[in-house]
Amino acid sequence: MIHKFSSAAAMQKFAAALTKKVFKQKPGHHARVVGLVGDLGAGKTTFVQGFAKALGIKRHVPSPTFLIFRSYKLATLNFKLLYHADAYRLNSSKELDVLDFKDILKDPHNIVIIEWADKVKNILPKDTIWLNFTHGQGVETRHISIRKPAE
Repeated sequence: MIHKFSSAAAMQKFAAALTKKVFKQKPGHHARVVGLVGDLGAGKTTFVQGFAKALGIKRHVPSPTFLIFRSYKLATLNFKLLYHADAYRLNSSKELDVLDFKDILKDPHNIVIIEWADKVKNILPKDTIWLNFTHGQGVETRHISIRKPAE
């Protein structure tokens, strides 16, 4: 299904709704992972900002392009940390080894949302939820298609 948005606010509202729906569930055997894929400027960081806000994060959530990832404490019973990662500058998933990223993915009390996730898909769990972002015809128009696990 393709979701269409004509503003950043509408996309963030959708992100909040998706967050609440997906993360009502209790932790599983590893981190809950959402992989974001799409062109530059297609709305990935804007989406993450709405996602983080829905999880109760009050501070500004910038793109972690030059830091690779940022972590945010969560005030929920089910999950403890949100990791916002950005693989744009990476050439392979091996570059995440020095950052102990595999340990982050193993912890069932983590939520990981990763921009440019297709660059590191080989280390992401099979049940990663994939969102593909594309530009629409209008200047502010964006589309998101969701591929749920096992599709």
